Amino acid sequence: MQMNAPAPRNAIDENRQGLIGKPIDRVDGRLKVTGKAPYSHEVQEGGPAAYGFIVDATIARGAVAAIDTAAAERAPGVLLVMTHKNAPRQAQWGPLDTPDRYARASPQLGSDRVEHYGQAVAFVVAQTVEQARAAARLVNVRYAPEATELELERHLGQAEKPPEQFGQKTDSYVGDFDAAFAAAAVKVDSRYTTPFEVHAQMEPHATVAYWKDGKVTIHCSAQLLKSAQKAVASTLQISPSKVRIVSRYIGGGFGGKLPIYGDVMLSAMASRQLGRPVKTALTRQQMFHFTTHRSNTIQRIRLGAGADGVLTAIAHETWSHSARFDNFFENASMQTRSLYAAPNRLTTHRSVKLDLPISDSTRAPGEAVGMMALEQAIDELAEKLAIDPIELRLRNEPAKDPELGVPYSTRNLVGCLQEGAKRFGWAARKAKPASTTDGRWWVGMGVAAATRGNLLMPSKCLVALDRNGTLTVRMAMTDIGTGSYTVFTQVAAEMLGLPMERVRMELGDSEFPDTPGSGGSFGAASAGSGLFDACTQLRAKLARRLGVDVAAASFEGGRVSGASRSDSLAALAGAVGLEATGEVKPGTMAKQYSQQAYGAHFAEVGVNMDSGEVKLRRMLGVFAAGRILNDKMARSQATGAMIWGVGSALFEDAVLDPRFGCFVNNDLAGYHVPCHADIPAVEAHFLQEVDDKTNPLKIKGVGELGVCGAGGAVANAVYNACGVRVRDFPITLDKLLSGVGRLTGE
Repeated sequence: MQMNAPAPRNAIDENRQGLIGKPIDRVDGRLKVTGKAPYSHEVQEGGPAAYGFIVDATIARGAVAAIDTAAAERAPGVLLVMTHKNAPRQAQWGPLDTPDRYARASPQLGSDRVEHYGQAVAFVVAQTVEQARAAARLVNVRYAPEATELELERHLGQAEKPPEQFGQKTDSYVGDFDAAFAAAAVKVDSRYTTPFEVHAQMEPHATVAYWKDGKVTIHCSAQLLKSAQKAVASTLQISPSKVRIVSRYIGGGFGGKLPIYGDVMLSAMASRQLGRPVKTALTRQQMFHFTTHRSNTIQRIRLGAGADGVLTAIAHETWSHSARFDNFFENASMQTRSLYAAPNRLTTHRSVKLDLPISDSTRAPGEAVGMMALEQAIDELAEKLAIDPIELRLRNEPAKDPELGVPYSTRNLVGCLQEGAKRFGWAARKAKPASTTDGRWWVGMGVAAATRGNLLMPSKCLVALDRNGTLTVRMAMTDIGTGSYTVFTQVAAEMLGLPMERVRMELGDSEFPDTPGSGGSFGAASAGSGLFDACTQLRAKLARRLGVDVAAASFEGGRVSGASRSDSLAALAGAVGLEATGEVKPGTMAKQYSQQAYGAHFAEVGVNMDSGEVKLRRMLGVFAAGRILNDKMARSQATGAMIWGVGSALFEDAVLDPRFGCFVNNDLAGYHVPCHADIPAVEAHFLQEVDDKTNPLKIKGVGELGVCGAGGAVANAVYNACGVRVRDFPITLDKLLSGVGRLTGE
C-alpha cells in the first residue's frame, strides 16, 4: 500500500477488542527484568567464544610511527593481535554521497593514519576478556602527531555549507529578511551555544560474530538492521546475502546505535581468521570517542515583530562541526521553518571540519538543541513586548506551513499550550522575574513549544497463521526499549481478533522482511503500517476461505464471522497454515501536507539565592501526536524524553580537552545526566487526535517529541525565577552566580 490518499476507516479505528490505546504492560518485560532477554554480548552461539579488546589512539591526528606487539602476543591466552600491518584488506571508508550514511563502509586498521582520539590502532583477541584487556595494555604504540583543529569557535572562519541531509535543504530563504528585520518595531538578536553531548545509553556497544559456510552472523546493538548488513558487506567486500545481523534486544540507542562501529568489523574479521566466535564490548570510556556524539552548536536567532507581537521576520543560523572525513551537521534550524508564521524568513546551516570523532544523530537531532535556542528567543521577545509568552506564540500560529505553502495534516499546538496552561496553573505565574520566593529560593515558571517532523518509510512484513491459531509476525525491526514488541503485538492482535498471547512477535533479524528500523521517530509508524498491510491481506484470505466479503467480516475472539457464517482462525488456516505479506511506501500525502507532531512543555524551577543551584520542582508536557497505540508506553517515552531535556538544560556537557582532542569526563560519573533526586513530578498528557494523512494506523512519532523544546522551557523557567538569562548551555550555577549576586546585593 502507498499513502496517496487519506487512510479510510479500518479495523484499528473500530478497535473492537479494545487493545489499541490500552496501557498494556510490555510483552517482553518479564524476560528483561528476570535477566532472560539476551542482549548482544550475552548471546551464546557458534561455539566457545574468544574475546576482543580494542587499543585506541591517544592522539587526535597523525600517524602510527611504530607499533610493538611482541609483549602482547606472548601474554597468556592471546590468540591474535591485529594492527594495520596484518589486518585483512577492506574497502575504503564511505562513500560520503551514499544515500544511506549508515550503510557506508567503515574499515578498521586500514592504514597507519589516525583521524581522531580513540580510533582503533590495534585489536587483541584472547581466551578471556581479562586476558585480552591485560594484553592490550602491553601494545606499545609510538605516534607521529600532526597539528590539529579541535574547537568550533576558533575555526568559524573555515565554516562551509554542507550538502543536503536526510532530503532537507541546508538553507532556506523566504521574502526579504534583512529589510523586514531592519524595519521591525521590536527585535531580538541573540546568540546561543549548546555543548557536546553523548547518548549515555545503559548498554555499551557490543558484538559477537561467527562464520559458518562463508556467511557471518553478527549479534550486535544496531537500530537499523539493513543498514548494518550493508555496512558490513561493503566493508568486508562480500555480498549482503553473506551477512546476517541479529539485534533482538537493545539496551537503549538514542541515535548512538544508528551506525555500527569497529567492534563489529574487528570481531567479524578476527572470527574469520580464528575460526571461532569473537566477542567484543566497548568500555564506557571508549564509547565517548569510538562511537558518535552530538556536535556542539553556535546558534544566532533574530526575530522582528510589530508592537502587536506579530512576527515579520525570523532568522535562525546554526554552526556545528563534523569529523574532518565526514559531512554530518546538526540541523538545528530546521524546525524554525514550520513552527511560527512570518512572511520573511532565513534559516541556514554551516559546518566546520575538525579533528574529532564523528558526530551524528543524538536524541532528536536538530530540534532538541535548536528549540532550546528558538524557544528562549521567543520568550525574550515576549518580555520586550510585555506580552505573555503563551499569548505571543498563539499570535504567531500559522494557517499553513509558512515555507512549504501546504496545509498541515493536523496541527494542535494551540490546544497543547492552552490545555497545558490550565493543567499547570500558568495563570499564577508572575511575569516579573524574581517575584516569587520559597524561603531562600526564587521560583519561576517557563513554557516552550514542541514539534517534531513525522515520517513514513518503506517497510515490509510477513505474517503466518498456523493450525493452532497462533499468528507469527516477522520483521527486520528493532526494539530499542521503546516497546516495539508490545505495540506491534497489539496491532496484530486487534487486526486479527486474537488475544495477545496468541501473537508471536519476531523482530531483530536481517533475514526477516525489510523495515527502516528504529530511529527518527518513524519506527512504529513505518513498521506498524507494513504489519497493518500484511494483516489486511491475511484478513482477506481468511474471509475468502470462509466465503464472505472481507468488508462484512468480523474478526473477534479468534474467530471470523459474517453472512451467518463463523469459524475459528485455526480451522481456516488449515493443516499447513496461511501466510500473507504486507508492504507500505510513502506517497503523495507526504508532499501534500506538512506532517508534524506537536506539544507544549511547562516547567517550574527553584534557583537558590545563595548558591545559584537550580532545582526542577515539577514539569508537564502536553502532546498531540496522532493516535496513541499504548498509553503507558507513550507516556514512558514522553517523560523519558522530557528528562533528556532537563539533562540538556542543566547537566549534560562532554568537556573537550583541546590539547589532546579527548572528552575528559568520559564516564557516567563525570558526564552528568539527571538522577532520581534531580527529577520530581514529571507528567505527560496526550490530546485525543488521529491523523489519516500520515499512515493507516493514523499515528505519529512519539519517541523524540518529548525532548524537543523541553530544555527551552527549563531555561525560561530559570530566567523567570531569578532574572538571569543564560544562553550558554548547560545552565550551571557558575553561570548564574554573578547575576544572582546582583539581585541579592551580595
